Amino acid sequence: MATVQLSDIIDVTVFQDLPAVNGPEKTAFFESGIVTSSPLLNNLANADGKTAELPFWNDLDGSDEVNYSSDDPTSSATPVNVAQGEQIARKAFINKGWSASDMATEIAMGPKAMEHIRARTDVYLQRQWQRRLIAATNGVLADNVANDSGDMVYDVAAEAIASQDADSRFSSDAFVEAAFTLGDAVDGVTAIAVHSAVAKQIAKLNDAEDVRDSDGRLLYQAYMGRRIIVDDGLPVVAGSTDGFKYTSVLFGPGAFGYGAGMPTMPVEVEREAAQGDGGGIETLWRRATWILHPFGFQQVLTAAPANGFSYTLAELATAALWDRVVDRKNVPLAFLITN
Repeated sequence: MATVQLSDIIDVTVFQDLPAVNGPEKTAFFESGIVTSSPLLNNLANADGKTAELPFWNDLDGSDEVNYSSDDPTSSATPVNVAQGEQIARKAFINKGWSASDMATEIAMGPKAMEHIRARTDVYLQRQWQRRLIAATNGVLADNVANDSGDMVYDVAAEAIASQDADSRFSSDAFVEAAFTLGDAVDGVTAIAVHSAVAKQIAKLNDAEDVRDSDGRLLYQAYMGRRIIVDDGLPVVAGSTDGFKYTSVLFGPGAFGYGAGMPTMPVEVEREAAQGDGGGIETLWRRATWILHPFGFQQVLTAAPANGFSYTLAELATAALWDRVVDRKNVPLAFLITN
């Protein structure tokens, strides 16, 4: 009986044209509006080169006093201009392959082999996408503490378990203080991402609100009207003595921009007849090109990635990679550190 191979059950052209079952657009980050995509970002991701320049218009200076009209024909008002800034982002050129001699047999046993493969690979890429978002968020936090006096951070965490109390844990007071690091832009906070340990504290305080659709189905939970996103990839740092400190992230709409490019060969099945002592091995490759960038920051291009092209998760999380280029109130991010 002939052996079923990956190349027998996958039509590469069909595979890459199907919508992702579990793509980034299916994450809570996307659904909450924290991450937004646009044709501009997609075009930049598809453009030539390793970097993308993301232009933006600076706001009109509200502190610049108005002119006062007169009837003097010899006196003229002088108009002011509006300046454009730019954020610089490096693209991520990523790929992953799955190779095994018995993988095709395992997959072909199911009635929907292609959907099974797609679900597995899409989930993997979705998780990597979320890890890149959190890594970049950690880098922004590190940069803010190192270079901007921590003006986006409210930290109540104790360094030792013996010093922990209700004031060092998640609370409405701590949340409000963190949100108001945005000043009069505080209403822009629409979601909060927390570690499951912090989510458990919120649940014990009975402070989570259920948000349901018209049929009564639970859509998500909210805190003070802000959507709660639970992700154990958020930072957990050991205290200097014992215990742990948890970072929660307050987001506003468009905190991150996302663009997806199209690699030359997004999906490929590779056949190596000699591998497996001649038994043959096939590998399924997935490739993607991403721009995933926090609004209001640029990447410091002198901090070149080690491989020359794409930043790793560890590199994204470093302070040296980021530089804020807009006023603090225009950055829809804030951080709360608790026990």
